[in-house]
Amino acid sequence: YALINQLSVHEPVDCLCEAFEVARSGYYAHLLRRRTPNVERLRLRSRVNELFTQGRSAPGSRSIMLMMQEEAEQIGRFKVRSLMRELELASKQPGSHAYKKA
Repeated sequence: YALINQLSVHEPVDCLCEAFEVARSGYYAHLLRRRTPNVERLRLRSRVNELFTQGRSAPGSRSIMLMMQEEAEQIGRFKVRSLMRELELASKQPGSHAYKKA
């Protein structure tokens, strides 16, 4: 995208995007993204990580969401899920019991 940005002074953006086989919408979305990290998202990530480790790697997104809502934090399950994915956290659930046949 940086090359398209530099060349856009001389050529139209749609021609450049077509030449580099890049969607124009992707190029413009890249321009709109913030360059600085989102402080609120970083705070939420650290809190999700903290609650996950306190729960000994057991709670999932629903449990963490409920814990955060008890702390008066406005957050949804899918936001917690995306934060957990960014942190590469996965709930460790107990496996099914292997019953022995008689």
